[in-house]
Amino acid sequence: MAHLRPRRRLALAVPVVLSLTASLGFLPSAASAVPAAGTTAQTADAPNLAYVVNTRLDHWTINSVKKAINAAGGTIVVTYEKIGVIVVHSANPDFGPTIRKVHGVQSAGATRTAPLSPASTTDEGAVQYLSKDQAAKTAKASAAAGDTEPLEADQWDLPAIGADKAAKINPGSKSVTVAVIDVGVDDTHPDIAPNFSASQSANCVGGKADTTYGSWRPVDSAHYHGTHVAGEIAAARNGIGVAGVAPGVKVSGITVAEPDSTQLFYPESVVCAFVFAADHGVEITNNSYYVDPWLYNCMDDPDQRAIVDAVNRAQLYAQHKGTLNVAAAGNSNDDLDSDALVDASSPDDSTATTRTVDPHECFDVPTQLPGVVTVSSVGVTKAKSYFSSYGKNVIDVAAPGGDARQIPDTPSKNGRILSTLPNNTYGYLQGTSMATPHVAAVAALLKSTHPHAGPAQLQALLKAEADNPGCPTDPYDTNGDGVADATCVGGKRVNGFYGFGIVNALRAVK
Repeated sequence: MAHLRPRRRLALAVPVVLSLTASLGFLPSAASAVPAAGTTAQTADAPNLAYVVNTRLDHWTINSVKKAINAAGGTIVVTYEKIGVIVVHSANPDFGPTIRKVHGVQSAGATRTAPLSPASTTDEGAVQYLSKDQAAKTAKASAAAGDTEPLEADQWDLPAIGADKAAKINPGSKSVTVAVIDVGVDDTHPDIAPNFSASQSANCVGGKADTTYGSWRPVDSAHYHGTHVAGEIAAARNGIGVAGVAPGVKVSGITVAEPDSTQLFYPESVVCAFVFAADHGVEITNNSYYVDPWLYNCMDDPDQRAIVDAVNRAQLYAQHKGTLNVAAAGNSNDDLDSDALVDASSPDDSTATTRTVDPHECFDVPTQLPGVVTVSSVGVTKAKSYFSSYGKNVIDVAAPGGDARQIPDTPSKNGRILSTLPNNTYGYLQGTSMATPHVAAVAALLKSTHPHAGPAQLQALLKAEADNPGCPTDPYDTNGDGVADATCVGGKRVNGFYGFGIVNALRAVK
């Protein structure tokens, strides 16, 4: 097949096969003795940074590396022996270079560029809360249309993929769970509570799972992103508020965002989330974010290479255990199959610098990892959302993510996606963050219909049952300035805007 550079080049750096013992350790390690205690030089004002140390999988090697970590001035937070990832804190400025020389270490690097302190989500713009007046108007329109939920008349995204009709045939199985890896989920919301799975929820911030009851909830109403995503997936058809695409499946919350206003998603937290989801029987994970602090992780940088390695080990482990991982393509309107992109936002936890990157060598994580379903966004007219990143042989499928420039014939005339928010409220968001849960929910319907299907089979079904509008015949000019804002490459079967097409919930249950 042509234009397979993203997958081929990625496969060279990141193992595609799921034989964990054979393929996860893909980076060469330099043989050396355990560093002597004298290598732990620290200064009183040295920053305390977080690291991931990725090792071979045998027990002897892991124990040996643990001793080396302690000798190099590191404190172990958690060890994931099944995937050979150790999360470490260290104030030793030479910790990274020192530990990379240790026998059995295959990659190691800092997961942040700023010191540990007591938004990388892929939504576009601020939330728009639904007013009481608009809610009343929408409820009246919903009743007139015979919709089961009071706010359904404003959910143009449901009929766009046949989700309203699918719910009448099969709303999804309670034995299928979609984990929302995000900023937290408000499980007390009346539209989410009926379908929430507390036993498959946790707080993974810092890299170690906390399963204390309620630990998965957002710290405040400003952390609304995960609750919105959860409602899009599985808001119950209970006569309250909105409906999810798969209103009969379970949804869980795994918090990975920092609790402060930055809401950053650091690698060690995401590693924890994938492993936790896999070990707790989650069938599908929703990943509407990119891993901080780098928008694109370049393989020629040892820290960024270690981030790719660690997160990939975790998500491959989840796949191996039967979990399908679905992720957002991003909101930069970037062509992920181009030769060069400008990244002006990294690192986003300290001082960003402008750099030019090759997306075939510098990866958006987790969306560009092998086996992950990469999702682009469309609006009500089925045109690519103006913000959505794209790229032939990178995008797998598309779904409604909203677009304020595409106006629906609904009571609110709002082209964004309406869903649940913390504290029993509702509001509109747009972004590939909103497209991804539509795909995760359709995958959950497919899993409900085909309970024995594995991750690869579910991905194949998503593609086979999608509707592809094909590349637009006119120039893609969303702001009307006469200049094409993006170029679609490919044909009716598969192309850079839609991948294999817009997912279809109705076909998933037939």
